[in-house]
Amino acid sequence: MARASARALLVACAALAGGCGFTLQGRSPLPAVVAAVRLDAADDRTPFAQALRRRLASSGAALVTDDAAASGAAVLRIERDELLERVASVSARNIPREYELTQVVLFSLDAGGTRRISSAEVSASRSLTFDERRALAKEREREQLRESLAEEVAGVVLQRVAGLRRGSSPMSSTCVPTRRCTRPCTRPRTTSA
Repeated sequence: MARASARALLVACAALAGGCGFTLQGRSPLPAVVAAVRLDAADDRTPFAQALRRRLASSGAALVTDDAAASGAAVLRIERDELLERVASVSARNIPREYELTQVVLFSLDAGGTRRISSAEVSASRSLTFDERRALAKEREREQLRESLAEEVAGVVLQRVAGLRRGSSPMSSTCVPTRRCTRPCTRPRTTSA
């Protein structure tokens, strides 16, 4: 009897989660205007560009690379993609003890002949402690943080692109707060009727 009620509860929870629009992380359904997309980045080998390509592909977008096929495709421009590093604290001997890594991305989206998202900035930060006795391990940790930041920012960019399907007008984007958001939202939230 207890198993049957536990199964019924599990099925009810799954039905409620599916009914409210719940989707697994990284599986944002994209609007029809970005079914085919060309990623325009100065350097397409950065961790962010690679993470964005993976997320677009997993969301069902067809990535277009040649100019002939890109005539009807949406264009996602990465205007800025950089990892900033600053010293957050130093020891008494003036040796850095903690760094702050910040991934900053500025992007825009043109689809269907109009600018859908205009120069939106997304950033995420993480702290990295430093110990000169473990320099090799800390360098590997820094690379892992860089990849993690790139994945997080790529997810936020994809959520903003997916927000277009909710009927937002061109030139607006939805604010998607993250747990490490460092910047206040500069655009008004869009509401769907």
